[in-house]
Amino acid sequence: MSVLQQVWGRLQMLVAQGKVLGIGKGKVQVRVLDEEVLDNVRHAMPYGFSHHPTGGEAYMMFPAGDRTHGIALVVGDKRYQMDLQGGEVAIHDADGNHVHLKAGGEIEIKASTLVRVDAPKVEATGDVLISGNLVVMGHAQAVGFFGPAGSAASLAGGAAVVGDFTVNGKDVGDGHRHHVGGATTEGVI
Repeated sequence: MSVLQQVWGRLQMLVAQGKVLGIGKGKVQVRVLDEEVLDNVRHAMPYGFSHHPTGGEAYMMFPAGDRTHGIALVVGDKRYQMDLQGGEVAIHDADGNHVHLKAGGEIEIKASTLVRVDAPKVEATGDVLISGNLVVMGHAQAVGFFGPAGSAASLAGGAAVVGDFTVNGKDVGDGHRHHVGGATTEGVI
């Protein structure tokens, strides 16, 4: 075999595409041409992103054409690809959960069961619309609690208060007292 044939053979072995058979910590098992199974291909992932696909395709590079030291540069699965418009970006999984940065400045987050934010403080600088129920497990404080166009706030359906209840610093709960005509009464009149 001539030197030129050897170089050509190595060049042909530099890049490959294959079917993912299994994933391990930092490694991927791939079937490439002629049913060749490569067990020890390093799985390169960008900083801050990790994934564990359940199948799909691997696009690999083999430095110097050596099949024993492959690197899977991209591992993808077309079965779960999202349909995106130009310029959009998404992080997603096989179950349909996703964070979708949409064209026009909208961000959509979809989770099948729960979105958990573990932070000492969460801020929203704009309006917040809650279509479901709001349950506050700790204390709640409302500053600037007004209705539409500055009108008085209203609680449709009423309110059930357990514990102390004050308005403008005055106790208006069950134990408050009224002074009417020199007599003092307790509780709600």
